[in-house]
Amino acid sequence: MSWIVLILSGVLEAVWATALGKSAGFTRLWPSMVFGVAVVASMAGLAYAMREISTGTAYAVWVGIGAALTVLYAMIFGGDGFSLLKLLLILGLVACVIGLKLVH
Repeated sequence: MSWIVLILSGVLEAVWATALGKSAGFTRLWPSMVFGVAVVASMAGLAYAMREISTGTAYAVWVGIGAALTVLYAMIFGGDGFSLLKLLLILGLVACVIGLKLVH
């Protein structure tokens, strides 16, 4: 159960990071609200998962999922340019997250 919560928390990290970017320094209401809810839920999930998963592994997985999804979202919807190199680096990040799960 901790791994499922950790993965969902990583997804929420991408949500809050994206919402933070869209909030324009907290001057836009809805992105700011999404940020607030998502950051609290993401941190709560990370804290819950760290009851059973070591801090280093949990944090690395959480950040890896969040970073990969944030970059993918930005490449698809946010105007960041797509490149094969970026895609390969994201896949490498995902492979490292999977590797951490396998050796845990």
